[in-house]
Amino acid sequence: MKPVKVGVIGIGNMGWHHARVLSLLRDAELIGVADPDEARGRLASTQFNCRWYADYSSLINEVEAVCIAVPTLLHHPVGMACLKAGVHVLIEKPIAASQQEASELIAAASAASRLLQVGHIERFNPAFRELLNVVTNEEVMVLESRRHSPHADRANDVSVVLDLMIHDIDLVLELAQAPVVGFAAAGGRSTEGPIDYVTATLSFANGVAASLTASKMSHRKVRSLSAHCRGSLIEADFLHRNLRIHRRAQESYSANRGELLYRHDGFIEEVSITPTEPLYAELEHFLQCVRGLEIPAVDGLQASRALQLADLIEKAVEQPQQSLQQLPQPL
Repeated sequence: MKPVKVGVIGIGNMGWHHARVLSLLRDAELIGVADPDEARGRLASTQFNCRWYADYSSLINEVEAVCIAVPTLLHHPVGMACLKAGVHVLIEKPIAASQQEASELIAAASAASRLLQVGHIERFNPAFRELLNVVTNEEVMVLESRRHSPHADRANDVSVVLDLMIHDIDLVLELAQAPVVGFAAAGGRSTEGPIDYVTATLSFANGVAASLTASKMSHRKVRSLSAHCRGSLIEADFLHRNLRIHRRAQESYSANRGELLYRHDGFIEEVSITPTEPLYAELEHFLQCVRGLEIPAVDGLQASRALQLADLIEKAVEQPQQSLQQLPQPL
């Protein structure tokens, strides 16, 4: 099959990596990158052997598919233009800045019969893929995620919920496989600007509970998700891409001079993980979806559900007197 003609709109940090990976994939022909920054655009065109477009409207006339990596507030107008032009779209998370915008993007994709995939890249982290495989044989009780970063100069136009926690919201929704029936959230900001630290708890209809923390105030980077199961503890480290399973081996009790002693023995399994770059796997998957050979791991509806929950968490943080909430209907 011929390579898919693809372009990248927005070549900041994430867009640059999209262009890098696409330039290496045999199933893709990177036609060009679009960004108003001429210096960065020309540098990208030289490095990735493609054209630079100052205006993305010129690029979308030349391609079959695009990766959109512009700031969140621009997801809606850029995505709508691409879908109306009949181009398949992979848009970075979150899908949009509001539920209304997300709904319009989903409707536009349906009307144009074009693909709308959302870049929840942690779905393609090899540690998460192995975690999914392991929990299929376990009874999950509690999910616990931590996503911490030092202050950065990127994604400062949105809160830590939409920048970082949105990843883990998507992951726990996939792992729990049940509607959310209640939640609580607390957090705030260290300086003026968007919320930059949040803790949230979710309760699911099947009894699973989830605890999520996200912070841009950390002194080190943390990306982890643990599944507390009835017979094990499974710990995934997305940063170092490893997975450990803690299992209980035996319990024994003995008496020593009238005192009851307890011993708890266990063992740890180190799961072998293929060192695949998540973005490489995500973009390969996108190209297969464009060809109709696979179904998107995260489509518009799934991404919209994660965004809806993120919006509720943000509102609960901004209005702490209403932070404990039962949802009027499961989400």
